[in-house]
Amino acid sequence: MSAAPSLPDLTGSTYVVTGANSGIGLEAAKKLAGAGGKVVLAVRDVEKGEAAAAQIPGETAVRRLDLADLASVHAFADAWDEPITTLVNNAGIMMVAEGRTVDGFERQIGTNHLGHFALTNLLLPHVTDRVVSVSSGLHNGPQVDLDNLDLEGAYKPTRAYQQSKLANLLFTAELQRRLAEAGSTLTAHAAHPGYSATNLQTHHANPLMNKLMWVGNKVIATSAEFGARPTVHAVVADLPPNSYIGPTGFQGLRGAPGPNPRSKQARDADVARRLWDLSEQRTAVSWGL
Repeated sequence: MSAAPSLPDLTGSTYVVTGANSGIGLEAAKKLAGAGGKVVLAVRDVEKGEAAAAQIPGETAVRRLDLADLASVHAFADAWDEPITTLVNNAGIMMVAEGRTVDGFERQIGTNHLGHFALTNLLLPHVTDRVVSVSSGLHNGPQVDLDNLDLEGAYKPTRAYQQSKLANLLFTAELQRRLAEAGSTLTAHAAHPGYSATNLQTHHANPLMNKLMWVGNKVIATSAEFGARPTVHAVVADLPPNSYIGPTGFQGLRGAPGPNPRSKQARDADVARRLWDLSEQRTAVSWGL
């Protein structure tokens, strides 16, 4: 694999990275802090966050954030009082058994999309440069079910994950549209890591799938460090608004970071607007600007 690209001097910048205690989030935090940025690890488990921060060279802070609990999201945002250069919506869960968040949302759409939707809008007045949301190449599939966002009576772990990652891209597109309409200089971008070995793949509701993904992590996947490169590129590079960054080789699974294609469903502006409206209703959090 090629060496990691060098980063510009990020001294004076502040980055909030959700789920930064492991995997892609931790590796992205290491890169940003190593280049001089201050990185705030927004994590559900503060003890694990502190252990992760101890591995990171440079300036860090750890704050509690549970994206599956809107009260926690509000508490995090209410306590925030400084500029944020970039908010990195990285945390997520993958193909877990059916369940509900504290607020009654299906767990994957609730954590991966609705929690980040609320967090972004609450923190947006503090953001000075951009918002980067981590999606997945697995977003490619059926459209988000706006009539049954919780997939009640139709839950499948893979479908729920695919829908949540598609929602990340629809959210990014609508966020960018709203920023432009408001005359804001902020930009919204999305990224995906390709196939990288992290603990995300170890929680599938089907034990057999866990074993298969374990083998895939050993045989096919790139490292978490490699998988973090598209996220970091989306954070620091000079990009057109609403860029979607991922590996550019081997069908988007590995290679240098660069622009990646979205599915037709992810480019549906009408669904993006309707999902935004529904997300405002479900979270009781409205447009941040």
